[in-house]
Amino acid sequence: MPGTRKLGRPTAHRRAMLRGMVTYLLENSQIETTLTRAKEVASLTEKMITLGKKNTLASRRQAMTFVTKEDVVKKLFDTIAPEYADRNGGYTRIYKLGPRRGDGAEMALVKLVAEEKDANKTETKKGEAAPAEAPAEEKAAE
Repeated sequence: MPGTRKLGRPTAHRRAMLRGMVTYLLENSQIETTLTRAKEVASLTEKMITLGKKNTLASRRQAMTFVTKEDVVKKLFDTIAPEYADRNGGYTRIYKLGPRRGDGAEMALVKLVAEEKDANKTETKKGEAAPAEAPAEEKAAE
């Protein structure tokens, strides 16, 4: 059934809570919360990063209506969104942490996906090493 999760709150309270959580996630790149809230926050954060990738005045104003801090919007458009320029979605990842001690609620950690620069460097090194070996084999064959 389509629609938003109610999260046990009136509409205005739920919207304010999610706005604050998305702002915190963009500011600190991770947030620990319950699983259902994490799913909502991840979805909304993905939409904000997509707005940041457009990088137009209209998208900046639209992001300002949702994100509660102006400096976080600046960070979103200047640093976060350009990191995901070549990525189509999947900007956040949810890790399950297990039940909360007090009430047993399923906890989760929402993180912004960081591009692994070390993995990219090793791939380019492997790619460079393979062509270097090929001419050596040709010289040996001659």
